[in-house]
Amino acid sequence: MRNKIRTSLTMLGIIIGVGAVITMVSIGEGSKQSIRSQLSGMGSNMITIRTFSNSTVGGGARLGTSGLQTLKVEDAVSIQNEASYITNVSPAVSTRGQAINASLNWPTTLQGVSPSYLDIRDWKLQSGISFTQEDVTSSGKVCLLGQTVRDNIYTGGENPVGSIIRFNKIPFKVIGVLEKKGENTFGQDQDDIILAPYTTVQKRMLAISYIQNIYASAIDEKSSDAATKEVTAILRANHNLKNSEDDDFTVRTQAELISTMSSTSQLLTVLLTAIAAISLLVGGIGIMNIMYVSVTERTKEIGLRMAIGARGIDILLQFLTEAILISVTGGIIGVILGISASKLVTLFLSWPTLVSQSSVILSFVICSVTGVFFGYYPAQKASRLDPIEALHYE
Repeated sequence: MRNKIRTSLTMLGIIIGVGAVITMVSIGEGSKQSIRSQLSGMGSNMITIRTFSNSTVGGGARLGTSGLQTLKVEDAVSIQNEASYITNVSPAVSTRGQAINASLNWPTTLQGVSPSYLDIRDWKLQSGISFTQEDVTSSGKVCLLGQTVRDNIYTGGENPVGSIIRFNKIPFKVIGVLEKKGENTFGQDQDDIILAPYTTVQKRMLAISYIQNIYASAIDEKSSDAATKEVTAILRANHNLKNSEDDDFTVRTQAELISTMSSTSQLLTVLLTAIAAISLLVGGIGIMNIMYVSVTERTKEIGLRMAIGARGIDILLQFLTEAILISVTGGIIGVILGISASKLVTLFLSWPTLVSQSSVILSFVICSVTGVFFGYYPAQKASRLDPIEALHYE
């Protein structure tokens, strides 16, 4: 207390270190939670099957077969009928073009799917109705609008349900509007889309017989691995692939994507936290330095205390307690700073943050350990001073 400025400056390293660690951890935890939330919003148990352009080896060189289109509607039907861990299946094809309403137009994606696609994506309707299997069978020219498309070609706030729009000169009747999904983890606008029966897009827009993707949903997130194995076995049988041949398709689950993205985010959090922890190390060294100065300045005081009966352990505890108090007090201020900084990051930068209880507890533990570790040697030095020499010290 007699050296307030010096003590405050000593605490500064601890304050900055703890505040930085808590802020970095909260940003990392917030990003992981945001990734999980966004990917779960796409359907946490969703499985995506895509055509895989397998490479064959010829004459010692790999020959690409990117022109092969191996997925058929029959594959989707087989998965629906044979897979016990799958609840819904939807073939999918897509194309880009202009959505036109009167004089307004908007470049967007027209995706052809089956009615079960909305259940797979856990996507609700804001208004209207969804198309049916009958629309798929008849290749009906009906569609559902995403919010972004609706906002850009219906600027007057009118209800588009029942109206006719054109997509690349083909008329479609709007029968429903999808609820807002927002951006996905990769920054893509999920609402910039039009959904229609996949047969309509296949025949009237693309003139193809194959499908580009198959979307499916497992019974639950835990069943994703078992469902993936089932789907792989069914498609390999459908495509007459021998045991020695590689898959001509890829099967990906949201659980895999969540795990990959979370691992990347975790690695970044660890890196940033390690950088922030350097401040704690600098703060600890600062405590050790100031305790050395304190021992030197108070040598006569130490000698006097020992001359009237103070033991070495009493002197050790005196200086060790002082070091711990400095680090813990700095830690408390650092925690307040870290929590405040996390809230400011969310407020001004719109980054998701999540202050975890474990990071706060860990900060206090680190502060205490820092005080003991860096304060012990100077305190031990003080406790071993010879009382006679200490009293004569100038």
